[in-house]
Amino acid sequence: VQLQASGGGSVQPGGSLRLSCAASGHALASYTVAWFRQAPGKEREFVAYIKQSGSSTYYSDSVKGRFTISRGSARTANLQMSSLKPEDSGVYVCAAQCVGVNCAIPGAYGYWGQGTLVTVSS
Repeated sequence: VQLQASGGGSVQPGGSLRLSCAASGHALASYTVAWFRQAPGKEREFVAYIKQSGSSTYYSDSVKGRFTISRGSARTANLQMSSLKPEDSGVYVCAAQCVGVNCAIPGAYGYWGQGTLVTVSS
């Protein structure tokens, strides 16, 4: 499975962006899909995941209430980001296939895509 994240860009604080994760080689609907982000000089940070069924989602405390993860087509998943803050800046990466119990850690995922850069600045 190959994953490709898109939709990043530069926005002002309070703005919104919609990121997409597209899969080739296999339907993304078969996997738990997550978004992580990494700011310069910091470790990769969990943002959100959505389970295979699509009915269960989980968010980090830092984005809860502002971000929404969802599934699009059978091969896509989205991250709607609103009320963006400067601390939301970073490279956002999508991952799929959680093989562990804790799907909020990078090590649980078997597939990773290239990231898309989000910059929140005035």
